[in-house]
Amino acid sequence: MIAPELKQRLAQQQAPTGFPVMRQRWAELGFFHWAVSPDIIRSRLPEGLHVDTFDGKAWLGIVPFLMQRIRPIGLPPLPWLSWFHELNLRTYVYDATGNPGVWFFSLDCNQPIAVEMARHLFHLPYQHARMGSKISDRSVEYHSRRKSHQSVKAEFKYPRPIAPKPAVIGSLEWFLVERYTLFSTDQKGNLHSGRVHHEPYQIEAMSHGECSTLPFSLNGFAEPGTPPVSLICANPVDVTVFPLRLLT
Repeated sequence: MIAPELKQRLAQQQAPTGFPVMRQRWAELGFFHWAVSPDIIRSRLPEGLHVDTFDGKAWLGIVPFLMQRIRPIGLPPLPWLSWFHELNLRTYVYDATGNPGVWFFSLDCNQPIAVEMARHLFHLPYQHARMGSKISDRSVEYHSRRKSHQSVKAEFKYPRPIAPKPAVIGSLEWFLVERYTLFSTDQKGNLHSGRVHHEPYQIEAMSHGECSTLPFSLNGFAEPGTPPVSLICANPVDVTVFPLRLLT
């Protein structure tokens, strides 16, 4: 039998009811994760969210990737607006009803209009940045320089997947990547949740990867003294985005 908690997590992979507001593609994904004490994360979460752990550990993830074909439902993508870079620092949480999701500490982005729209429509902590990448058949070279901290640059180099496959249900990789809910708070401190839907990730463990830990210090965390525990690259996914729902 499948444990109730696992059933609840699996249910998140189903498309939610209601009408979506946006479509997008996430591509050239790199996932770099470190295990940290749950207390470190707990002190940074808003009321109503709880630290989600695997083997008793909380997790901080740095995720560089490309946003592609971003557009509202019913409209085509625009060349000057719908393609850009994004770099996240995130952790994993669940709400009062046990629904698992992602809490973002920052989302650096090089599309100014997208930054302002995400801040106002989804209450997410987007940051203006200068970013770029070089994609080859085998690897991704990626860099980001936040405009509020232009003297420092985050740089990444990681392979593209060769023979990816879905994460094993219940594994650490599945816990980290198969997330379909985001949480955010507005200026009044109200907690919101938003759903996305896409096919399960096709992932592959990285044999090597270079990852800047600058997002840790930019968000007030101590620099990790060890390499990431989990390094994953993934195939692109086509994503449907649903509107926020007020929780409190």
